[in-house]
Amino acid sequence: EVGPTMVGDEQSDPSLMSFLGATKRNVLGNHFWEYYVNDAPRVVLNKLESRGYRVVSMTGVGQTLVWCLHKE
Repeated sequence: EVGPTMVGDEQSDPSLMSFLGATKRNVLGNHFWEYYVNDAPRVVLNKLESRGYRVVSMTGVGQTLVWCLHKE
């Protein structure tokens, strides 16, 4: 997969979003905000691993891939 990668919502930790280089946006028609980066998921996952996060599971939903992570 290539970017952009959704990395959070309006409740996400601002310092972590800053570390990832994420931008906050509201897509027309959505009633919520989301953070995204232009990096590919593998780049984002490598950055999160350096912060102590580990992938617990991954699944596909339509054309979307979803990763669940846990911080150790």
